[in-house]
Amino acid sequence: MAIGSLAAFWVVSFLLVLTPGADWAYAISAGLRHRSVIPAVGGLLSGYVMITLVVAAGVAALLARTPGALGVLTYAGAGYLAWLGLTTIRHPPTPQQAADAPDNSWMAQLCRGAAVSGLNPKALLLFLALLPQFTDPAGHWPVALQVAALGGLHIVSSGVVYLGVGSGSRAVLRTRPAAARAVGRFSGIAMTLIAIGLLVEQLTRL
Repeated sequence: MAIGSLAAFWVVSFLLVLTPGADWAYAISAGLRHRSVIPAVGGLLSGYVMITLVVAAGVAALLARTPGALGVLTYAGAGYLAWLGLTTIRHPPTPQQAADAPDNSWMAQLCRGAAVSGLNPKALLLFLALLPQFTDPAGHWPVALQVAALGGLHIVSSGVVYLGVGSGSRAVLRTRPAAARAVGRFSGIAMTLIAIGLLVEQLTRL
């Protein structure tokens, strides 16, 4: 794989990561709710690892050609995102919250993050459309390995940005509980609106 292709992909990938979306909203919420954002961000990255492996294995192309498969994924992802968003609106996180609540375990945070990114049909379609464009079928590496390498590069960029977003939100709002609640509610509203957008887009295709 040519260095130029890797560099071009990284630029596109990094710009996409910098675009606020469901991942940003969850990272901000986790930054306000938990002592560490590492489990939440690890969950988001785990979701992207799963999507990368699915695309590399060619399963994503099969899903895209299977009637109803992406629809089911869309409904599941939108439903979960809406639940997470509405829960955040009702109970906005603040840095002063107790960190030993049952739903604050590392595993719970990781699973929620993996669901946010892994159940996002737009992320699957994005990877399906984007990653193959930067591969070289005539290259020395198998295409599946090239896809995995590009996905890994995107995951590293995502990790850096999401750790910064989550940690930054906590550091800036640590002594501002009212502002933290407002930002938390905004994150919940963002997740809910994204979920509604996914549902509306899916319903317009019926």
